[in-house]
Amino acid sequence: MNSKKSDLLSALRDTIPIMTGYIVLGMGFGIIMNASGISFGYVAAMSVFIYAGSMQYAAIGLLTGGASYITIALTTLAVNIRHLFYGLSMIEKYKGIGIRKPYLIFSLTDETYSLVSSKEESGDYYFFVSLFDHIYWVAGSALGSIIGSAVHFNSEGVDFALTALFITIFTDQWMKSKNHFPAVCGAAVTALCLMIFGADMFLIPSMLGITVILFIGMKKEEKNEQ
Repeated sequence: MNSKKSDLLSALRDTIPIMTGYIVLGMGFGIIMNASGISFGYVAAMSVFIYAGSMQYAAIGLLTGGASYITIALTTLAVNIRHLFYGLSMIEKYKGIGIRKPYLIFSLTDETYSLVSSKEESGDYYFFVSLFDHIYWVAGSALGSIIGSAVHFNSEGVDFALTALFITIFTDQWMKSKNHFPAVCGAAVTALCLMIFGADMFLIPSMLGITVILFIGMKKEEKNEQ
C-alpha cells in the first residue's frame, strides 16, 4: 500500500467521529435555513465557500433579521477570530505543503484543528482530513435542506446541536490539556460581558476581550521562555 493511500485511509478512519457530528450539525443548519425560507442553493453555497459552522448558524438570524453588512462583518470577525491562534500554531505543520496550503488554511475548523494538531503526519494526511471534514459538512447541510423542504416539522431547538458540540469539545480539551487558562479565560470573559452588555450585545466584546487577554498571555509566555 503506497503512502498516499495509507494516509487517505488513516484520515478516513480518524474523521469518522467528526463525520457523525458534522452530518447531524449540517442537517440542523440545512433544516433551519429551509424553515427560514432560504433555498437549497444558498445552503450549499454557504457550506462550500463559508464553511464555518458557528458563523453559519449565527448568519441565519443576521440574514433573516436584516442586519447591516458592517454588523455581519464584525460578527464574523468576532466569531472566527480564534482561527488566528489556530493558524499560528499550525505554521510549522503546514510548512512545505505547497499548492494545497490555501485550502488547508481555509478548511481549518475547530474539529479539524483538534485532530491535525494532535498528530505528526504527512501533508497528504492533513489534506485528506480537511477534505473529508469539509465533505461531511456540505453533505449534512444539503441533506438537511432537502429533508426540511420535504418534511415539515417544528425545528425549534435544532440549533442547540452546535452548542452541544462545543460543550463536548470544551470538556474533551479540558480533560486532555494541562493548561486550563484559555478555557477559564474564555468562560470568565464571556460571563462578564454577558452581564455588562446583555444577551444581544455580548458576543463581539467577549471575543475581543478573550483575544486581547490570550495575546498578552502568549507574549508573556514567550518572554519567560527566552
